[in-house]
Amino acid sequence: MLQNTTNDWLNRDNLLPPEFRPAPALSLVEVVAFLRRRLSIILLTCLATLGIAIIYLITAAPKFTANAELIINSRTTAWDTAAVATIVESQIEIIKSESIASAVIEKLALADDPEFATGQGSGMISRLLGWSRPEAKGSTARYAVESFERKLSAKRVGSTYLVELTFESRDPDRAAQILNAVAEKYITHQMSNAGLQDDAWVKDRLNELSTQASAAQKALEDYSRNGKGTADSAATIDKLAAAAEASKSAYDNFRHVLRRMEATRQQSSPVFEASLLSGASPPLRASWPKARIVLGTAIVLGGLLGIAIGILLDLSEILAIGREPRLSAQGDGIERPIPDVVRPDHQSEASAKTRPVRLTGSG
Repeated sequence: MLQNTTNDWLNRDNLLPPEFRPAPALSLVEVVAFLRRRLSIILLTCLATLGIAIIYLITAAPKFTANAELIINSRTTAWDTAAVATIVESQIEIIKSESIASAVIEKLALADDPEFATGQGSGMISRLLGWSRPEAKGSTARYAVESFERKLSAKRVGSTYLVELTFESRDPDRAAQILNAVAEKYITHQMSNAGLQDDAWVKDRLNELSTQASAAQKALEDYSRNGKGTADSAATIDKLAAAAEASKSAYDNFRHVLRRMEATRQQSSPVFEASLLSGASPPLRASWPKARIVLGTAIVLGGLLGIAIGILLDLSEILAIGREPRLSAQGDGIERPIPDVVRPDHQSEASAKTRPVRLTGSG
């Protein structure tokens, strides 16, 4: 009884309609046979894609990537540490902002460089197809900014204060020059927004006021030694003393204002001092195209394309065989469909049904 139940369970798929029967799984032997049968097509497609890849490597313009590192020194207090990550990311967005890009483009005259004037190349095709607006006044600079932003990359190195900058260009020297200009413009922008407006101007102004105060005091001392005995000496001394006092007061007041501004700035927001840790140098090798990646990708795509073509050819042959008329084996000239070949898993069942039964008498 148990044996019959097991046989019924194993043969249950045979009782289902053909459209509901599970598809037979491919075996390793069938896969190997397919690869041997379609090996020539797979090799041809691989050779074709390799040829296209080699032509691309020969004709493609190499691109060079320059690298630089900025460090953002934080003078924040301990309770501001949690906000450092957000502020560093904000500094990265400032580096990649349009204002920095426009400043570098203007400084290096990149709007006249064919590499950045994309409006003369692909932009022309876009305008002809109606994908972009007609070129207007000032659009050359906008094209240059758009191309510049695509080539510039800035990202934070882990959880540190380091920011890695990269710039891609066809000229290695140009890539390093542009990246150093980006770092310089960002540092200048960061210093101008730090609260002192311009550190060089502050130093010059302090030196100027100090010189004026020293000169006024020296003039007073010289006149006091050499100007006695004249009728208006007392009035002149009073004027010189007032001038010296005014110059000294201006110097002291300016220093006091600077100290107050610095204290207010440190209390109101975190202070970041950016500096260039390692400047950009012209790269020695092109970053793209890379022969290994291009050739490897071509081989993989060629193999997959050859397998797909082989599968399509097998399916077309199966469909062609199915459309051919199949004549009856009786030889009467009448077309009759020949029954499908019995599958191996049904051969035992068919033989069991057609096995003759031997009858034996009781006596």
